[in-house]
Amino acid sequence: MDDVNFDLEEKFLKADALIGENRLSEAAKLLEDILIDAPDFGKAHNHMGWLFETKFKNLRRAEEHYKLALKFSPDYTAAYYNYAYLLSSLRKFDELETLLKECIKVPGISYATIYNEYALMREMQGEIDDAIHYFKLHIKNSFDLKSIETAHEAIKRCERKKQILQNAG
Repeated sequence: MDDVNFDLEEKFLKADALIGENRLSEAAKLLEDILIDAPDFGKAHNHMGWLFETKFKNLRRAEEHYKLALKFSPDYTAAYYNYAYLLSSLRKFDELETLLKECIKVPGISYATIYNEYALMREMQGEIDDAIHYFKLHIKNSFDLKSIETAHEAIKRCERKKQILQNAG
């Protein structure tokens, strides 16, 4: 969406505020209205995806909206994060890896967040050394002390898993 439609942006901001106020059905209705007027409004698709994923528990619809968000707003970083979290929770690792490779190329994306998602994926796949590698990249690219400490704890967790698995094998 190169040309800004201020009316749609205002509606979108209102829907975002409604979500923040936990007025979810009102937010969803407003987002639906936006998408009727502008089916290519990627940010609205992202928010609908988030609502379907986290509040309405319809993961298929969430995935559809996230894909549309990426298609229509490829520079909207929130859509990449949200879709990555969904793919991770669904354990769709091939799709997640493809998405993460795309994410790294997106201007404004948080490398720390993407490397953390790589690390968690590798840990879930049992590739512990690779997970540790990505947690270290997360730390290298993070500027948030709490996030750095969380990644450090994740490394310790992975090292402990590795030790337990070696001793059990």
